[in-house]
Amino acid sequence: MLTSIATWLVNLLLLYLGLGVLFGIPFVIRGVNRIDPVAGKSTWGFRLIILPGTVALWPMLARRWIRASPPPRERNAHRDAAEGGPA
Repeated sequence: MLTSIATWLVNLLLLYLGLGVLFGIPFVIRGVNRIDPVAGKSTWGFRLIILPGTVALWPMLARRWIRASPPPRERNAHRDAAEGGPA
């Protein structure tokens, strides 16, 4: 019983990683340009570096790519003070 659960979990992890690789390759080629304009001007070395993270975080990145969400805006006390927002 314990072996079958472990096998099931390993197969689930392999499926997740396989889908991540299938998503990650087109994402680092074209998708990163759409969700982060600065990363769109990056080198192939940078794209290879972000590939493992893309494979691991593919559901979140897929959602942002589909929605064409802009990069998240950093919010901190210094930026709020400069823009006249809450202190």
